[in-house]
Amino acid sequence: MDHGSSTREGNVQRHPKGLGWLPNTARNHVVAWIAEFIGTFLFLFFAFSATQVANVAAAALKDEGPEPASFAVPAYTFYIAAAFGCSLAVNVWVFFRVSGGMFNPAVTFGLVLIGAVDFVRGCIVITAQIVGAIAAAGIVSVVLTGPLPVQTTLSPGTSVTQGFFIEVFATFQLIFTIFMLAAEKHKATYLAPLGIGLALFIAELAAVPFTGGSLNPARSFGPNVVLRDFASYHWVYWLGPGLGAVFAVILYKIVKFLEYETANPGQDFNDKDAEVASERQSSVGHDGTMDLESGLGGMGKHEHARRPRVSTGKPGTPTASPSKIISSVTNALYEPESSPTSTSRLQPTHDTIDGRDHNF
Repeated sequence: MDHGSSTREGNVQRHPKGLGWLPNTARNHVVAWIAEFIGTFLFLFFAFSATQVANVAAAALKDEGPEPASFAVPAYTFYIAAAFGCSLAVNVWVFFRVSGGMFNPAVTFGLVLIGAVDFVRGCIVITAQIVGAIAAAGIVSVVLTGPLPVQTTLSPGTSVTQGFFIEVFATFQLIFTIFMLAAEKHKATYLAPLGIGLALFIAELAAVPFTGGSLNPARSFGPNVVLRDFASYHWVYWLGPGLGAVFAVILYKIVKFLEYETANPGQDFNDKDAEVASERQSSVGHDGTMDLESGLGGMGKHEHARRPRVSTGKPGTPTASPSKIISSVTNALYEPESSPTSTSRLQPTHDTIDGRDHNF
């Protein structure tokens, strides 16, 4: 007998494995917490590591001590933005089936507001994200040599108000992308992590030179905890992304209310779906007749407009007998090319079988 099973009254009773002894809701919360912690840690560990590489190199180039770069050289901004975007894309792709791959309290806040994540789950995973960010900053400070120049700070000349709104709009771009690519289910949902990573990439390109490019309260909080250094304007990195999430929610609710799917229909179809939808839409005309699309499928899509139409039998419309239907089909297929209406008919194709010519 299996060590993981016992027998009672002839029935095999299996002992729960793993966290199976927990109620489903509690077990799911535990799994989500672990996934968000590990995912946030991995995302920020590699992003922080790359940021430290860029900042230390920039400081050395200026012949100064290791401190945050001024980003006068766009290459460093590009390097940091690419590191954050790629790290997010990879780890979201890994964890989105487990916990949603949020890794950001502002993102979780927005998903709670639109109802994609329930309130309790949101509170639970936010704690995981904050702890994961602190752990990532701490490990980077230990593993990599030198100080930890990955704090988000306002650049010289950037006011608190400017920094606040830069964080608002950059976070808005990221979160609205998440809503439309991940919260809205479609046939390309599995590619959402790629679009989310690119959204963070372009937002970082715009924000890094001025605010350090937080867009994520946990990302700013973690290094500050490790370094025990909080700027007086640290609130910008919490309220800015939070307000950006609110704006993204408002726009998302508006486009949902307006039923955006009807403005540009068919964008989710593959070739087969589009063909079926086209057939259904064109099968019934304004006069109550139906196109013999299904019976003449071999003609090809480009001959759809030349196919005969027969009655659907709706009240008030004449009903064609089978003989008339066959006659109309025959005429459509074999009407001579010299007919005045031949331009609206099928042109016969020529083929040779057994040395003789046959028209099809």
